[in-house]
Amino acid sequence: MTERANRPVVCTRAKRGFGLAPGEERIELLLHRDGLRVERIVSLDYASPDGFWYDQSDDEWVTILSGSGVLEFDDGERIELGPGDALLIPAHVRHRVAATHATETTVWLAVHTAAG
Repeated sequence: MTERANRPVVCTRAKRGFGLAPGEERIELLLHRDGLRVERIVSLDYASPDGFWYDQSDDEWVTILSGSGVLEFDDGERIELGPGDALLIPAHVRHRVAATHATETTVWLAVHTAAG
């Protein structure tokens, strides 16, 4: 083991001023390891396209760091999230982004792990 292995490594740096136009969303992969994926999702006045549903094979834990968002599930349930709110979405629970804040950039942190 080298000395470097015991030191933190900068994986990514946050972009300042995300530069999104209304209706845009950007997904940035921050970390990927076996059974683990961490993403930063940045959106502005965004909603998933009509008829589109996420149906993922992994569990997904999401939190909002800034802004706000509404997730919609295929059973009709809608959950509003704001800064500090978190939600665990089990694998294969169909969901979509119904809306994000219209004027403030919404920053999500999403952690995908093997279902279980």
